[in-house]
Amino acid sequence: MIASLGPYANFILLSYAAATLAALGLTLWVILDHRRLRHTLTALEARGLTRRSARAAARLAPETPLETTLETQA
Repeated sequence: MIASLGPYANFILLSYAAATLAALGLTLWVILDHRRLRHTLTALEARGLTRRSARAAARLAPETPLETTLETQA
């Protein structure tokens, strides 16, 4: 197989390896960042902070118990 790539076989294979490593590195970075952000969000919600979308939903449906949570935060 390497012989069929010609005189630039090493360059071609190293280029593919570099592209693969870059793709794997970016994938790993995204996965680790997602875990970090999920942990941060969980910690904030444990402190009683809510998301803006949850507050908007509480305004639309005031009979939900989320409204009492929002009143205590204000």
